[in-house]
Amino acid sequence: MNEITQKLLKLVSNWDGMFQGAYNIREDGGCAGRQSSANVHISSKTDVPGLDIRILPGTAGETVSIPACVTHGDIDDLVYNDFYVGENADITIVAGCGVHTENGEPARHNGIHRFFLERGAKVKYIEKHVGTGNGDGIRSIDPVTEIHLAENAVMEMDTSQIGGVDRSTRTTNATLAAGARLVIRERLLTDGEETADTQFQVELNGQDSAADIVSRSVAKGASKQSYTSTIIGNAPCSGHSECDAIIDGSAIVDAAPKLCAHNADAALIHEAAIGKIAGEQILKLRTLGLTEEEAEAKIIEGFLS
Repeated sequence: MNEITQKLLKLVSNWDGMFQGAYNIREDGGCAGRQSSANVHISSKTDVPGLDIRILPGTAGETVSIPACVTHGDIDDLVYNDFYVGENADITIVAGCGVHTENGEPARHNGIHRFFLERGAKVKYIEKHVGTGNGDGIRSIDPVTEIHLAENAVMEMDTSQIGGVDRSTRTTNATLAAGARLVIRERLLTDGEETADTQFQVELNGQDSAADIVSRSVAKGASKQSYTSTIIGNAPCSGHSECDAIIDGSAIVDAAPKLCAHNADAALIHEAAIGKIAGEQILKLRTLGLTEEEAEAKIIEGFLS
């Protein structure tokens, strides 16, 4: 691994010089390190760039790390990773991504991740994105996540974009069988001329399936964000979508939650709130000795935590 990869790994996956358990480190479109475990098997695809990750039934308490790093401009990295999670497995998957460029050349990573959870499986999925470097090249990250949950499977998705990404389109599609549960927590920060587009679509196909989607974002400078969520209830089910955004400067945020009830017992709710930081919040923190800039930073930090 080169030095930039090591710095990006610390930002997106809390890497401290090594990973515990199974891992694959992707660097500039290639493999910089890989390790399987007794219960987690990682292999390269033969038809397209990417990985097949197979978690055996009953696996518990393990972590799989698959970070991807782009360390210089003029790279357009595309990868397909498929996760096959066996019945009643309980596992954490860490899939951070960082892009870096120091010149005028663009740097892009597009990770297409598909999850196939068998009956009773549970996954905690952590995905953190960041852009670094001082060059003028555009830093882009365009994750696509496809989720298929069998009966009583559970997936918790914690995804964040922590800064420096000039362009991003974040697409998540999911289908849920009976008793399955999907929880998504998105945190997003844009500044300057950055743009970010988030798109969620969840189909609740089985009885007592449930989805809870919450997005919190801060748009600063002249950045632009758009948020679209669609929850489709095809059975007796429950769904909730929430979008909360703070605007600072001349930023723009568009939010469009959509609900489709195709069953009389589908209980679906959406919420959306967009606004600037309240003046009384800043005033309160300034009375404690903070400057206005420090007060705003503290409020944003708390909002996104």
